[in-house]
Amino acid sequence: MPAAQSSAARSSVFMPLSQAVHENLKAGDSVAFEGFTHLIPHAAAHEVIRQGIGGLTLIRMTPDVVYDQLIGMGLVKKLIFSYAGNPGVGLLRRLRDAVENGWPQPLEIEEHSHAAMANAYEAGAAGLPLAVFRGYKGADLAKVNPNIRSITCPFSGEVLAAVPALRPDVTFIHAQKASKRGEVLIEGIVGVQKEAVLAAKRAVVTVEEVVDDFRGVHPNACVLPHWTVKAIAVVPGGAHPSYAHGYYERDNQSYLAWDEIAADRERFQQWMQDNVLNAKPEDFATRVARLRAAR
Repeated sequence: MPAAQSSAARSSVFMPLSQAVHENLKAGDSVAFEGFTHLIPHAAAHEVIRQGIGGLTLIRMTPDVVYDQLIGMGLVKKLIFSYAGNPGVGLLRRLRDAVENGWPQPLEIEEHSHAAMANAYEAGAAGLPLAVFRGYKGADLAKVNPNIRSITCPFSGEVLAAVPALRPDVTFIHAQKASKRGEVLIEGIVGVQKEAVLAAKRAVVTVEEVVDDFRGVHPNACVLPHWTVKAIAVVPGGAHPSYAHGYYERDNQSYLAWDEIAADRERFQQWMQDNVLNAKPEDFATRVARLRAAR
């Protein structure tokens, strides 16, 4: 490919978040919004909610507030996960309401361990049909999840756990930086973002900023090559209320407030109207600025 064409192809991955979501996520898709402790892609999930893309199968190791919002807005038919909760606060009230009462619609759940989810993503990234690992010994989760099975090693005879590989139609992540060539830099806690991106058919990334190159990289970091990413949208603050290492801290008050907001259906719906449906991606930078000013 000539240099001019190569440069144009790479620059074409940069686009507004609304366009990135519209072009890559369709109704009925399986989708992962991955981030562990920090870099949770809230802005991307809010754009999905604004566009009303439903019938989704959500995948994530640790579903928290943003999954509560997607479920509460009636966009989710199934959840594949390991651990679900409002971190440091308690349960996910919209998730519980959907499971127990079918509001706003019934929710199918497929629960795994963290080890199973991590291995299933890795298997998906490697193009394998299943993940094999030591796990679930002495646990009863297989009794309620038919996708937890066992396999006998043909070499040692050891009985191992097996789960289907995870291959999302789309993975969304948030990262600190993208280069102008389209590479993506994740610093700090990496979690399973790399595996979730490589396992997906399409990957969409929101970032804090675009830079010329990745100098002075944190020792715990991951660089995703440009060919692994379908679209990049620059959304400063796009992980709020979670944090972005090196950019802003976790908004603990937002997580505490969510427990009361999500406890009441009408209050939840009004909050979503005011803060998601009537909002835009640029509002995340304003929220982070307010958070900094309050400290």
